Amino acid sequence: MRKIISFMHISLDGFVAGPNGEMNWITVDEEIFDHVGKRIGETDSALYGRVTYEMMEGYWPTAADGPDASKHDIEHSQWYKTAHKIVLSKTMQGADLPNTTIISDNLVDSINEIKQQAGSEILLFGSPAATHALIQQNLIDGYWLFVNPVILGQGIPLFTDIKDKIKLKLLTTRQFASGVTELSYVVDGE
Repeated sequence: MRKIISFMHISLDGFVAGPNGEMNWITVDEEIFDHVGKRIGETDSALYGRVTYEMMEGYWPTAADGPDASKHDIEHSQWYKTAHKIVLSKTMQGADLPNTTIISDNLVDSINEIKQQAGSEILLFGSPAATHALIQQNLIDGYWLFVNPVILGQGIPLFTDIKDKIKLKLLTTRQFASGVTELSYVVDGE
């Protein structure tokens, strides 16, 4: 069965964005891009909420085309064009987009059906609202977190309205020169 892994940058105090969605506090550099790019390259599917999908769709299809495109932009653009996109959205229902599945209702059944299909893990990119919806339904199998050395004090939390305790098992950690720490967890189903 395929697994859904939530991929997020997070502040030390647990926020994934500032109060107005700000993400200018996130630290990324070539070391992080190279590391993340290796894992993403092994993944064939991306899951997004509508807002994140529209942001990605507005940038990645042509990110490699510019003369100043970075190595990361070229590699991620190539991956993005071939990856199957799964979008959680009530407003995009019925949209006919290439290589894209829109889930607008029956979240649990639809996600479980996708998990049964052949393929690699499914990376849930950003998308706090989509992540919260999936957490509520126990549909996330792991967390791939990049803890940034910053305390925001307020913002959009990664974990909110959790009804039942979620036990996690730490798989790996990695410290980057920038001070960002990668934490990779799997949900411990004991």
